[in-house]
Amino acid sequence: MLPTIDRVTATPPDVRRSVPRTDSVLADPAVGDAVVRLGRDRVRTAVTAVQQQVRDGLLAPGAVVPAVLALLPEGASSLRPVLNATGAVLHTNLGRAVLSRAAVDAVVDAAGATDVEYDLATGARARRGRGTLAVLRAAVPTAEDVLVVNNGAAALLLVVTALCARPRREVVWSRGELVEIGDGFRLPDLVSSGGARIREVGTTNRTTVPDVTAAVGRRTGCVLTVHPSNFRVTGFTAGPDTRELAEALPPEVPLVVDTGSGLLAPDPLLPDEPDVSTALSNGADMVTTSADKLLGGPQAGLVFGRSDLVERVRRHPMARALRVDKLTLAALEATVAGPVTPTHTALHTDPDRLRRRCLAVAGVLREQGVDAEVVPSPSVVGGGGAPGLELPGWAVELPAGLAHPLRTGRRPVIGRVTDGRLRLDLRAVPESADGRLGGAVLAAAASAVDGGPGACGA
Repeated sequence: MLPTIDRVTATPPDVRRSVPRTDSVLADPAVGDAVVRLGRDRVRTAVTAVQQQVRDGLLAPGAVVPAVLALLPEGASSLRPVLNATGAVLHTNLGRAVLSRAAVDAVVDAAGATDVEYDLATGARARRGRGTLAVLRAAVPTAEDVLVVNNGAAALLLVVTALCARPRREVVWSRGELVEIGDGFRLPDLVSSGGARIREVGTTNRTTVPDVTAAVGRRTGCVLTVHPSNFRVTGFTAGPDTRELAEALPPEVPLVVDTGSGLLAPDPLLPDEPDVSTALSNGADMVTTSADKLLGGPQAGLVFGRSDLVERVRRHPMARALRVDKLTLAALEATVAGPVTPTHTALHTDPDRLRRRCLAVAGVLREQGVDAEVVPSPSVVGGGGAPGLELPGWAVELPAGLAHPLRTGRRPVIGRVTDGRLRLDLRAVPESADGRLGGAVLAAAASAVDGGPGACGA
């Protein structure tokens, strides 16, 4: 009889025993830095997700910390900084104006407790944002007073509502200026939502001063003119001149002018763009405009004009709902009183300098085997400013297949595809970021698998 041999079946190790403990992962110095930056709960959620990958056999236990770090964003916000190489200086989808270094520093300084509405000398309450209002008045001496609200549309809505809503009065307005401002929002709907009644005058292509004055009566709350900043009507056209209109209106009827694009004074580069100072000098009683366009500041709406009318608007109940926070006030003051803004620099960049920058970037790319050329490429103001105006410039032209990897890379670069080629216009890209842009292109070219012929060179 043969001896019995016991067969011992090996029990597989419990994978749960190999999963690193949560507290040990959080104790890792790199993960600890992420906790400081992003918060413990957010990092803990990422740790839990990676631990589950280990349990599922998808990840080695020793790779937990790198996997957690890869899963976490670089910043606490979901917003990602991008390089705007589209050729539109004020790109609405990319946040319009880029803040100056001075404005960014002012925002950081104002992030804590500040004297935004407090007089340090007396210990009493003070007018909110008085420093910002002072620099705005200094920038536009023709304005007796100024008010800041949260965007340009809010400024227009508040002014017309304060002048026309109680009792329900009329705003006289040219049919050619009843515009849509984007994303389906139309100015007539905006204005009437505050309670004002719109009295349309003139036609789509022609409105004269007599058209306006004939409509003014005892129910008129104000006369409004709006600069159609995002389109142009050419040919047989006419619009009322601000000076002639101001002289023709009765003194009790305020003339409100919405310039829209935020230009405070004339700019020879933009001869057809209206500015606040000129509108007030020509007789406008109130002028509304945006701060995040040609002014180059944060999103805000500005109201300039007669002190009695500005005070009337400031005391309207709606003003409390539309006021700006301390961060906006700080950035706006630093923008107006500080150095030249990135917007101004981009708009006034010499085309020859742009060409030299493009040649330098393209040269580096070609040395690494990337199909890169330098081509003439006009830029535009964007953001509803100076429609039809083209700024002469240059761009680095690349295979169109690089557009997607550039947008989705670690350091996103947004260009535009024209005639089957990707163009990177450097006008709105800081010169200090040219190297970053070139590095992003090289990374995109390296990751492009099916980018088409010439995606990574011939």
